[in-house]
Amino acid sequence: MPISSPLMTILLKSPEEIEILREGGRRHAEILRTLAEMVEPGLPTLILEEEALRLIKEGGDKPATLGYTPAGARRPFPAALCISINDEIVHGIPNEEPKILRQGDIVSIDLSLIHKTLFTDAAITVPVGAIDDESRELLKVTKRALEAGIAAAMPGNRIGDIGFAISDVVKGTRFSLAENLVGHGLGYKLHEEPYVPNEGERGKGEKLVPGTVIAIEPMVNAGKGGIKAMRDGYTIKTRDGSRSAHFEHTIAITEKGNIVLTK
Repeated sequence: MPISSPLMTILLKSPEEIEILREGGRRHAEILRTLAEMVEPGLPTLILEEEALRLIKEGGDKPATLGYTPAGARRPFPAALCISINDEIVHGIPNEEPKILRQGDIVSIDLSLIHKTLFTDAAITVPVGAIDDESRELLKVTKRALEAGIAAAMPGNRIGDIGFAISDVVKGTRFSLAENLVGHGLGYKLHEEPYVPNEGERGKGEKLVPGTVIAIEPMVNAGKGGIKAMRDGYTIKTRDGSRSAHFEHTIAITEKGNIVLTK
């Protein structure tokens, strides 16, 4: 059932569809967990891509980003994973110019999955071996911002409550939210309404009603919030060269609260 406003139409998912998303989300989480355990100094990003493809196929599912062309892109995305290292915020390509993970790096692994025609999206950022204190704190703050956003994603609240909760965590630190990068609705497609900004005002924006499915994904920079797009058409980096962390979950709003589908 769609709900409409003058600005957007949100496609609500049925309880049965949410159960399918939950099943896909469990598979999704297990793949990310396996990939995270593989991360070590000297590992090529191509190995993570190949293992993700193997695990997705083994489960009978499909990678959502492989061959996907977002609005405004000049070519399809060439991989199943987005792997973003250090100053790469999102959408790093793991298989065109494979990179080697090095001691002290931080690496974001972002996977979008299709299970029984329905889409989930989740990301984690993990250390490569021992990391410095600033990077360790960056990961903690970004994860805490995601947890705050999820806690605010309750029936009757609004999209602005999520952004307010996320930004409230980050503004109390030395870090900055990446500018102009947001979460999104999903389920029938990888990107649906509504947009889910990481900043907002309490009580503003679209109302969260049962059946709403969204991806909440704070992206936090160690320096300033400025970003820049790279020539490959996908990779987004911090403008000042500082490191960035990214955590994401797919959430379903229910009558009783919310379900973290990709937990």
